Order: sequence, then structure tokens, then C-alpha cells
Amino acid sequence: MQEPLKILVVRFSSIGDIVLTTPVVRMLKKQLNAEVSYLTKSTYITLLKNNPYIDSVYQIEDSINEVVADLKKEKYDYVIDLHNNLRTQILKLRLGVPSRSFNKLNMEKFMLTTFKMDSLPEVHIVDRYLDTVTHLGVQNDNEGLNFFLNDEDKVDLSQFPNSFIAFVIGGKHATKMLSTEKIISIINKLNESVVLIGGPEDLERGKQIIAATENTFNSCGKHNINQSAYLVKNAKYVITHDTGMMHIAAAFKKKIYSVWGNTVPEFGMHPYLSDSNSKIIEVKDLSCRPCSKIGYDKCPKGHFRCMQEIDENLFLTK
Repeated sequence: MQEPLKILVVRFSSIGDIVLTTPVVRMLKKQLNAEVSYLTKSTYITLLKNNPYIDSVYQIEDSINEVVADLKKEKYDYVIDLHNNLRTQILKLRLGVPSRSFNKLNMEKFMLTTFKMDSLPEVHIVDRYLDTVTHLGVQNDNEGLNFFLNDEDKVDLSQFPNSFIAFVIGGKHATKMLSTEKIISIINKLNESVVLIGGPEDLERGKQIIAATENTFNSCGKHNINQSAYLVKNAKYVITHDTGMMHIAAAFKKKIYSVWGNTVPEFGMHPYLSDSNSKIIEVKDLSCRPCSKIGYDKCPKGHFRCMQEIDENLFLTK
């Protein structure tokens, strides 16, 4: 009987990007019965710890030197590189086994953000990730993303109304987030109970929002990522910026109202196979957009029209 393939999947960061790799992991396990290991940064280990399709997780703090010796002992058949940077190039050289890397389309993104010339393919990043394993016979099962929780991740829902909207107010960059004033205005139009989702850095902003709204609950900074995911899973629907939690919501097949500022869905990282009633909310036809594939601390033009001109009535459509 042939031994199952041993495959190392590599993605070091960050939340959304790692969640977007979960279809690759699932299909390797279910379609090939492969022995799947995953290498990531220790910060993100919690995203993978409950995944039944992963046999072992390796983590690094700062350097691949921390794990190379152990990885060599595993004698992998393939490395599937879903990060594709200098660090992973060095890792693959040192392991010396066959590998495949996904196409980051950096030049195409540069042309779009810098010269507004769109040559990006209409292909989601999940499908670009899957291109790395098609040579093994893997085919898209169209089951979407995965995010697994356990009992430790549960939050007492009795502190909230039976039905609530999860509003993810955070983001890594200011140009990917609605202003506090805009969020307050949207919530006051919704006329529904809202639970604010965010990290410790969003706590004070959350306090400002609940002070200016009714039936709003501030969970920012009170829960870890998995507990916040549990709240998202139990929400009526989710309003979110272009963040990792957006992709977690997609894994739960939630209806998502995703809000886009300096980034655009055309980058191929919009919610993947979420509820069919999901909606992308953005200001189209701005000559300055997209200005970055990542984001800035403030609008380079000073006007922030991509967020300030978001039509608040779009959030009211059920």
C-alpha cells in the first residue's frame, strides 16, 4: 500500500491570508489523504489549532532556523508555498524537496495602484492558492473557507440580544476603516442591536460609538480572535472592513456587508463563497483608488473620499 504524501504548507501571516489557505489544506487531506503539516508564525497558531485537516503545526518566532532541522527530519514530498517571499525561498532551498509557489501578482497590483492600469485576472486568491496543488490532482470542491472553534472559544451570548449585527470596526490601516463618526451614523440608521468587534486598540473607539448610539455593545478588546469569531458566527449578519475577520465571517457562510476604502475587491481578496446575499460596499470611479494594496495611516490625498462618501443607505438593504 502506497504511503500517503507528506506535504508542508507554508503561510506565515496574517489572519485573513491564513484563513484563505484553508481550502488547500482541506482538499489535500480529503482528496489525497495527505499528511499535512503547516508552518506559520507563532502569533497565528490559534487560527489553525482546531483544524482537523492539519496533522501538525510548526511555528516560528523570528527565523526559519528555529524549525529547519525538524522539518528536514519529516522528509516531505512537497512544499506548498502560499507566502512566496525571500524567507520561503530560502526555506525551500534548505529543505531541497519539490515545491510550488503561488503567483502574488505584485507587478499587476503595482500597475493598478500606481498607474491605475488594471491587468489583474478576475481570479480569487483562493483559486490562485489552489493552482499550487492542481498538479497533484486536487480539484476545487467549492466548499469555501474553514474556521474551526471549540468549547473554549464560546462566549456567553446571554449578555447580548437574541439577534444582533456584528460590526467589525477595526483594521490594520486607517485608510481601510470607516471614521468613528461614519460608523455612529450607520448604526443609528440600522435601528438594530449591534455588537462591536475589535481588538484592544479599538476599545476606546468602541466606547465613543456606544456613547453615541443605542442598543450597541462593545466587545472590543474583551475577547481573543477565536472568541470574536464565535460572536461573528452567531450574528444575524456582519458589517466589516477589508480585514481578517471578514474572511472568518466568510468561512461561517455569513451574510457580509464588506466595506472597501483604499483597497479594492479586484485584488482578488473579497469574501469567498459567503452568503449569496452578501454585498460589497465601495465608492467606485475614484481616480485615486486603489492607492495601495495594503493601506496607509492617513489618506495620501487628504480627502479620504473612498470612505467618507460611502452611501450609508446601502447598509439598510436586507
